Amino acid sequence: MISIYKKYSVYIISLTVVIFWASAFPAVKFCLDYYSPESIMLFRFLIASAVVGIYSALKKVKPPDKQDLPRLALAGVIGIFCYMWFFNTGTSYITAGLSSFIISACPLTTLLLSIVFLKERAGWLCWAGMLISFLGLTLIASTEADGFSINIGVVFLLGAMISTSVYNIILRGLLKKYHPAVTTSFSIFFATALMLIFIPGLLRDFRAAPLIANVLCVYLGIFPAALAYFLWNYALSIAEKTIQVTSFLYLAPFISSSMSYIWLGEVLKPLVIAGGVIIISGLVIANIKKAKG
Repeated sequence: MISIYKKYSVYIISLTVVIFWASAFPAVKFCLDYYSPESIMLFRFLIASAVVGIYSALKKVKPPDKQDLPRLALAGVIGIFCYMWFFNTGTSYITAGLSSFIISACPLTTLLLSIVFLKERAGWLCWAGMLISFLGLTLIASTEADGFSINIGVVFLLGAMISTSVYNIILRGLLKKYHPAVTTSFSIFFATALMLIFIPGLLRDFRAAPLIANVLCVYLGIFPAALAYFLWNYALSIAEKTIQVTSFLYLAPFISSSMSYIWLGEVLKPLVIAGGVIIISGLVIANIKKAKG
């Protein structure tokens, strides 16, 4: 009974995180009219650092061992700082559809890395489900992408995708030893410390930005950053396999498109709906547990 509870908790938590991250797309898009990508990064993670810092203090979270600090720093630098910078910069060069397509291909690279570095096993149903979901993702991307060309934007987005995959692998190992509050807070602290180089730009943009942009940046710091990373780490800590968590990233473009339809009145194209159905079908297949293997 406990294992069944854990299994479905992983799915519910992963879906919740992906919804938070999907909501960040329209919020960031709005804020970019008033803030530079670097200023949004710093504003967002100053808020996130304050949230996880207060939580850690109230819960009296014990700091990690000194020998693990370099790994936590690496997780923060690669998985948060590099990801955010690669993503924000790359998105300015290519369409949103192609951007989402590249980032959401992360489950496949994470699956490969988890097999190599974590010695996790993936049966043919898992591979089949991942490829089916990838097909659905491609269908959604085709509604916005005007063609695939290797330009600097694509290179940045590939860097963001790889950064996320590496972050998942590093944290998966650390979560066997530490509570998610430890890995979340310290990876965010290290990433934010590096982002402090953007303070001059943030101060300049903050003085000119309207209240609604500042409120959205606070939202980005609390929900798609602090809370989302904590829940993501928690899901990774209780999941039997890494792919059970990361596979839900395939849903991000579909959820983001649905939110744009509801909030912004953008047209929800039939191919997007069809792609979402295919992605969900692939996730179900990928998470079918066979009796052996």
